[in-house]
Amino acid sequence: FHSPNQTFVTEFILLGFSLSPRTTPLLFSAFLMIYLMIILGNGLIFILICLDPHLHTPMYFFIGILSMLDLGYTTTTVPQMLAHLVSQKKTISYSSCVAQMYIFLVLGVTESWLFAIMSIDRYVAICHPLRYRVIMSPCVCGIMAIFCGLCGITSALIYTIFAMRLPYCGPNKINHFFCEVPAVLKLACADTSVNDQVDFILGFSIRSAQGRLKAFSTCASHITVVTMFCVPAMVMYMKPGSKASPEEDKKLALFYNVISAFLNPVIYSLRNKDVKRAFLKVTGWGRPPE
Repeated sequence: FHSPNQTFVTEFILLGFSLSPRTTPLLFSAFLMIYLMIILGNGLIFILICLDPHLHTPMYFFIGILSMLDLGYTTTTVPQMLAHLVSQKKTISYSSCVAQMYIFLVLGVTESWLFAIMSIDRYVAICHPLRYRVIMSPCVCGIMAIFCGLCGITSALIYTIFAMRLPYCGPNKINHFFCEVPAVLKLACADTSVNDQVDFILGFSIRSAQGRLKAFSTCASHITVVTMFCVPAMVMYMKPGSKASPEEDKKLALFYNVISAFLNPVIYSLRNKDVKRAFLKVTGWGRPPE
């Protein structure tokens, strides 16, 4: 319990990007366009996978989940970032900050494990093609997906509890565009060395997921996507708080939060013949003239 005379933060101010007033509209337009394309690309892939029976395979089952995760964690951060770009008020309440931190971590950790599962799926498809349908049965795929979700929920809960058990008695300015744990921890008026260790463990779990990728993956596009997501996240979370640079952290977060979600549909699906065929079939554009 803390001293009754101590005051605690009830809201945080997100400093976002250091921009000149002339640059802000340009950045707002660019991020709005990217966000709309993330919704369109990932939403379209998810709908096509649901509607076309030919895409009811383990690989597309996991790609569908990936699309929803990408939509989820960009929606957790980008709309608020856009609102803060155009408004004078850049505050977020303490409870909203905790919620944003937790949801973002759940989806991010789940995605890092999903990448590992997807690489196992590709390994089985290429190395054991005759037994692929038996090994990767719907039941097994479902269990794998639940495992990823449980890893995300548990890790995020531990991580958020460790971060928010610390006292925040001021200052309340977060040098970031959303409530990401490493940025929030810098405001704690207590020793954060235990949190740095928890950060390192979470970063290690992301790294172990990437290690599994290297062991199992046979697909160049998969390696590209995972490297784009895991490497910046790993750098961000495994670095001690004292060595973190706010400007570098913002760029890294932007990369694995927004850019990877934007590129995933392009890399995984929109260049894929099966998805193109499903799109033409669902829209009716691929039907031969009668």
